[in-house]
Amino acid sequence: QVQLVESGGGLVQAGGSLRLSCAVSGLTFSINVVGWFRQAPGKEREPVAAIGWGASNTYYADSMLGRFTISRDNAKHTVFLQMNSLKLDDTAVYYCAAGIPSLTAQAMANMPPKYWGQGTQVTVSS
Repeated sequence: QVQLVESGGGLVQAGGSLRLSCAVSGLTFSINVVGWFRQAPGKEREPVAAIGWGASNTYYADSMLGRFTISRDNAKHTVFLQMNSLKLDDTAVYYCAAGIPSLTAQAMANMPPKYWGQGTQVTVSS
């Protein structure tokens, strides 16, 4: 089993920044990709970004390119999502996920991760 615990969500004004953290523990050798997904009220869950657990290759959804940055601290088994230039549409519950099959757009969109965190709320206000 792999456990994922998110933190760092909160309320921020449009144009501001937040950094989300995902602490990964358990059978981490069994995963190869860790990522972030989000779900806004009334909308389907969508992929945000992902990073290789043992490598530095990354994936970003088109709407996040240039604004969000995913990174990893191997020593702390933590994955970060730096979110800049936040928009009202970024308001959502953000979930950390692991056990994603690959970093391709198809996998991120169509192949559910094996493990999920509990989610952290991000609210962007005007």
